[in-house]
Amino acid sequence: MGGRMTSQAAAQHPLDGVQGLVFFGFPLHPPNRPGTKRADHLEKVTIPMLFLQGTRDTLADLKLLRPICTKLGAQATLHIIETADHSFHVLKSSGRTDGDVLDELAETTVTWAKGLSRTATRLADCE
Repeated sequence: MGGRMTSQAAAQHPLDGVQGLVFFGFPLHPPNRPGTKRADHLEKVTIPMLFLQGTRDTLADLKLLRPICTKLGAQATLHIIETADHSFHVLKSSGRTDGDVLDELAETTVTWAKGLSRTATRLADCE
């Protein structure tokens, strides 16, 4: 619930010093009850958002989340973890460990955040 609450706060009023939001499994809907109402506020968020989602996440049907991210355009980045659930546990048949997935989540987040830092530096140079 933390990511959804933070994004709702950011939709209502910019959060001082926050350059982007990272969602480790955005809770788009209740478990196994697909819907998009919980994402209605995201179009009011004015900072970039990174969505890290597993393909087996019962709280975020990717068939619903993908179009939302597409509609948000450049504000949204969607990174999908194959066979991961909402806690990012992966199936053994994936050949990956939970540690591998945590490494991928960390690396993806760092790379994305560095991109934000470069953009902020370029904007500051223009002022």
